[in-house]
Amino acid sequence: MTPSIRTLAYTPLFLLAPALCAQGAPKPEKRPNVLFVIVDDLNHWIGALGRNTQTKTPAIDALAKRGVLFQNAYCPAPLCNPSRAAIFSGMRPGTTGVYENSHDWREVVSKEKTLPGVFAQAGYRTVGVGKTYDYKYERHADYEAYAERKTLGRWPVPKAEEMKTFGEPQWGPVDCKDEDTPEYKMVNYAIGELGAQAKKGAGAQPLFLAVGLFRPHAPWFVPRKYYDMHPRENIELPPFSENDLDDLPPPARRLVGEKVFKNISESGQWKAAIQGYLAAVSYADAQLKRLFDELEKHPKLKENTIIVFWGDNGWHLGEKHHFGKYTLWEEATRIPHIWVVPGLSKENTVCAQTMDLMDIYPTLLELCGIARPAHVQGDSIVGLLKNPSAVQDKAAISTYRQNNHSIRKGPWRYTRYANGSQELYNHDDDPYEWKNLAADPAHEKTIAELAAWLPKDNVPAQPVSQIFKDHLARQKAAAGKK
Repeated sequence: MTPSIRTLAYTPLFLLAPALCAQGAPKPEKRPNVLFVIVDDLNHWIGALGRNTQTKTPAIDALAKRGVLFQNAYCPAPLCNPSRAAIFSGMRPGTTGVYENSHDWREVVSKEKTLPGVFAQAGYRTVGVGKTYDYKYERHADYEAYAERKTLGRWPVPKAEEMKTFGEPQWGPVDCKDEDTPEYKMVNYAIGELGAQAKKGAGAQPLFLAVGLFRPHAPWFVPRKYYDMHPRENIELPPFSENDLDDLPPPARRLVGEKVFKNISESGQWKAAIQGYLAAVSYADAQLKRLFDELEKHPKLKENTIIVFWGDNGWHLGEKHHFGKYTLWEEATRIPHIWVVPGLSKENTVCAQTMDLMDIYPTLLELCGIARPAHVQGDSIVGLLKNPSAVQDKAAISTYRQNNHSIRKGPWRYTRYANGSQELYNHDDDPYEWKNLAADPAHEKTIAELAAWLPKDNVPAQPVSQIFKDHLARQKAAAGKK
């Protein structure tokens, strides 16, 4: 409620400050810029996290050394559209009903509730390029400026004899230069915005710049030199258990893409598929280096720019007999996450605390002096950025479809499906989630404690959008022409 003139006249200034701030009162003169970097389908196979030593991500690893790397960060949903919708709106899938890629988040999230929308209301110039929201549901009006997808060109395609297709994973080396790829042009656009902001100097309108790289989302068609960085004969397969699926409840079994995995593994293409993913990750890393190098060229801009780096969801590469995302296990939900906050975060710092990406929105608001809207879920982690070793009672929640949730807290992963069936894993003893402990009476107390974190909101799913129906029709028509 807005205070009346009479109230303002007789209220001490220190009590008025929060109310005035909420009404959009002037903020500190030197508000930080925000570089908001999203990488599509980037799992935790980066050098800085150490889970897989064959990955090559020098730019991401260097960024991690500049600030705080969260070792255990998890997405709100294991697929693109609902994950991005949750992070950009500040509302979990169970609150909005956006559970699938087929759900149009724009029907339930107004511009005033999105992260760029709130930053724009606070006086920021908001700019986006690449895949920030899901491509099917772009809303450029949330940004003051946005690089249209059509200006970025098409992704190149490899020679027919080198292209491999197994359901969603598609891969193959392309004989082209980086300059011929859309991600290169995305970064060029972002570099231009950073350079322009640097020229404006001190006191300029602050910038919120969202940069979304599509790779390593499939298809993994990237320049050949990135395939050469990962010779197929050197590829290592992830740890694997033949009996991994035996103790899973039916809802979990239905999430496993066994057919795709079987086709890839039995055709002798498992290492080739991993090579394709690693090549796409290295290609994305090379583009990120160009982006981060541009910021290094402008010391004053760098000193006043917060960097938030995250992947929208993970990706299985054969673990649990699965290739892809769309599960509530570790490989599909754990992602790289890095913060660099000048004057606050310390260099080369690692935080082992469980991190929920829903905390991004409220944290950025606090760091930038913007009042938190009532709809925003999640918690600010400014305290963890100051002291990453602090112990907090935190859990991360991932949701896939209505009322299916996975809780990650400490060494534990607890998953409950809509029909009440459960999974429980202890990562200290079982990092690849091979032994489901949910039926063991010895863990009843642990399950009860973890279940207390389950979201209370589980609204019905949004209807399948016409945009998605048209998308499927185009895919079907294209497949029929081959």
